[in-house]
Amino acid sequence: MLKAFYSDRFVLPLPPGHRFPMQKYRLLREAVAASLPQVVFEEAPHTSDGVLALAHHPDYIQRVSGGLLSQSEQKAIGFPWSPEMVERSRRSAGATIAACRAAFAGGVGVNLAGGTHHAHADHGQGFCVFNDAAIAARLMQAERRASRVAIIDLDVHQGDGTAAILQNDDSVFTLSLHGERNYPFDKASSDLDIALPDGAGDDDYLPQLESALTQMFARFEPQLLIFLAGADPFEGDRLGRLRLSMSGMAARDTMVMEAARTRGLPVAIAMAGGYGRVIEDTVAVHLQTIRIASQFGRVMELV
Repeated sequence: MLKAFYSDRFVLPLPPGHRFPMQKYRLLREAVAASLPQVVFEEAPHTSDGVLALAHHPDYIQRVSGGLLSQSEQKAIGFPWSPEMVERSRRSAGATIAACRAAFAGGVGVNLAGGTHHAHADHGQGFCVFNDAAIAARLMQAERRASRVAIIDLDVHQGDGTAAILQNDDSVFTLSLHGERNYPFDKASSDLDIALPDGAGDDDYLPQLESALTQMFARFEPQLLIFLAGADPFEGDRLGRLRLSMSGMAARDTMVMEAARTRGLPVAIAMAGGYGRVIEDTVAVHLQTIRIASQFGRVMELV
């Protein structure tokens, strides 16, 4: 049984023509429900101020919650402020927390959104308000489920917010494999950064990922993996600038899950980015990730 946590009931009131494909989350949940009967859905829980403060400054949390963000701060985030934006952001973090807890119980857990890795301790940007991976990692440590956590960020954009929040924390390892010339243009320093040139495809990407995972496990012994499985390295993504095929994306996900399985590690997965020219392609990439995760989840439960 694989548990998947969703927050798409909280729809953001975006202006006409907004470029963020909010509908992909609903479409993904519907696709999973239609094709993966082994997945059990639960609505994402609300995240309290105290839990958010494990990764964010209290002043920032209060300004987000109270609608006190400036116009420039809202522009950096990419969403206008609304009560729905606050609640969805809290629940997106809650979904990754719940996915971590589910992973400890069943091997794998999935957030059907999340991967908000551009959110910094004191500001949001790049469609990210609260950093779900950093929050979840810190909370799993506070709950004494894991003392060492690795965040494997395979969104096409560098996880700059995650790297910045955790830069002085030796108990969390941050790995980012991303496009060298893609957003954000001012990169932070992860524990391990692999930057790929525009146009990199399967034959470029997969050996780099294998090498990165080998390096990470040689340097760090995690007790939990948080995997940001962005769909945006796919060749059909309008913001990605890489050219992984659908089979290459499957090989990516399998490589991460196999690395976890051989080490007996629980894995929490967040969907992160995906901006396909055809939204159904993005949904198909995310669905493939969840299908692969469901197969490994059954194996991990037996180990």
